[in-house]
Amino acid sequence: MHTGQLLGSGRTADVYALDGSWVLRRYRDRSDTTEELAVMSYVGAFGFPVPRIGPPTEGARPTDLVLQRLTGPTLTEALLAGRLEAAEAGALIARLLRELHAIPPRVSTNPEDCVLHLDLHPENVMLTAGGAVVIDWSSAAEGPPGLDRAMSTLTLARIALDPALPAGADVRPLLAALLAELADDGGASAADLALARTRQRQNPYLTEAERDRLDEAVDLVLDSSP
Repeated sequence: MHTGQLLGSGRTADVYALDGSWVLRRYRDRSDTTEELAVMSYVGAFGFPVPRIGPPTEGARPTDLVLQRLTGPTLTEALLAGRLEAAEAGALIARLLRELHAIPPRVSTNPEDCVLHLDLHPENVMLTAGGAVVIDWSSAAEGPPGLDRAMSTLTLARIALDPALPAGADVRPLLAALLAELADDGGASAADLALARTRQRQNPYLTEAERDRLDEAVDLVLDSSP
């Protein structure tokens, strides 16, 4: 399958341009994208903002996803450029989590469960002309909403503690803003943070340095909670 310009690379996948409307997301180490496509289709049917799924493409691999080409900065880029304040970004992430958790589970029979993104942070939110769109559903699952809140806040705390964070990229105001917005939803409890820490510690794509910061990151979330 012919791919165009490499648009970006993450820990697990590369994104290539196909044309003006579609991109190819190709995983480097996964065998199948069936579940990710199913989750995106499901939440999209409820009106949740996800990229449109493209038509099957000749020569595509099982590790390929053809998705809508989105135009606009990530939430991270908008924050660094001063286009958004931390309070606005925190409110946006909280709203997206709240709207996602209002969707009933697709598979689970537990009525307390909902769809979880489990990696909803500023790098996975694109700000398009039509509004915010959530990308990268490779970690999605179903379970209690508190786990999703804990994953998002723990990720921000882990990044905030990174000694290599560039000057001017302080993440703590965003973490505080998000926790304030999530307070009425139950916030990130110590129990949920413990589960999130275990899940992140088992993530093979984190570096050892990132894993080593997880205990301190949990404490930062708890200390920053209203």
